[in-house]
Amino acid sequence: MKKTQNSRSVTAEDVAQLAGVSRAAVSRTFSNNGSVAPKTRVKIIQAASELGYQINFLAQGLNRKRSQLIGVIVARLSDPFRSSLLEALLSEIQRKGYQALVTEVQGADELEMTIRRFTQFRVSGVIVTSGQPPADLVKECVQHNIPVVGINRHMDIPNVDFVCSNNNMAALLVSKQFINSGCTSVGWLNYKGSTWSGINRGDTFRQVIINKNIFNESDFLEIITELDGYEGGRRAAHDYCKQIKKVDGIYCANAQLACGFLDGMRENGFDAPINFQIIGFDNTLQTSQYSYRLTTIHQDVSTTAQRVLTCLETRGQNPHIIQRFEEIPVKLIIRNTSPHTDNIRT
Repeated sequence: MKKTQNSRSVTAEDVAQLAGVSRAAVSRTFSNNGSVAPKTRVKIIQAASELGYQINFLAQGLNRKRSQLIGVIVARLSDPFRSSLLEALLSEIQRKGYQALVTEVQGADELEMTIRRFTQFRVSGVIVTSGQPPADLVKECVQHNIPVVGINRHMDIPNVDFVCSNNNMAALLVSKQFINSGCTSVGWLNYKGSTWSGINRGDTFRQVIINKNIFNESDFLEIITELDGYEGGRRAAHDYCKQIKKVDGIYCANAQLACGFLDGMRENGFDAPINFQIIGFDNTLQTSQYSYRLTTIHQDVSTTAQRVLTCLETRGQNPHIIQRFEEIPVKLIIRNTSPHTDNIRT
């Protein structure tokens, strides 16, 4: 007859009694920590199923000072790239046998509160995709042997690893594409409150084209808009059309800025690649739509997620290994807004 537990939650001890085994055998079965005879495992699983037993992963973690949770800090999930990155992280976290504890933050105060809450949950690691965590709080995580990994950002904090897209490779690819497609002057489009990754992309692009004598300083134009996203790019285009200095090719910090800028230029009677060229960053689904067909830098979110989890696990095993800054290769996806150079007549 099926045993019921109406007055309280079913415990591992209940499963052990019904299966006629020790409490330790139940623990080893569901934690995969230690050997259990096949027949004993079958009895335990059958008893657990009959009782409706569910594993309390949080309690497990508290008992061994570590849970199976990975804390993930995100922001602005309305951004298509951030959503695709989160999807890749969640997939890799689950594939590795963990569960994700995702929190969206709006500012520095929420970021600090979130990381502190993660430490209380004894998470197995923290992934920071947005914001700049206070150094003291990150050090507190390290002291509790909770590894921290940042994505597309840089923090000068020991024992914290970083996984970023290779912005230098991106700058070289974009520069080569502009040169091969006939551009003699270039611009960089970003917004005023940009993230570290956006700023680094622009700085790296400028350094590459100047230091390698690809373009002169006078052939470079920096375009900074007050707003991020599509509307920021659109307004930047309207302002750009009013100024005297123009360039042949424009490289953008992200895909939404690029799509907005392209539409803004169209509203003023200009289009790519006829009147100018434009290259975005991120390769979101929007960029491949027929109305945009944007040439763009592609970030590999799957490889990024894999590297992040590897960093978390290896630092969890050895918190004193040397700090890692891993760069993920990028590639240029050529569509319509900066054409295939094979199609250009000389």
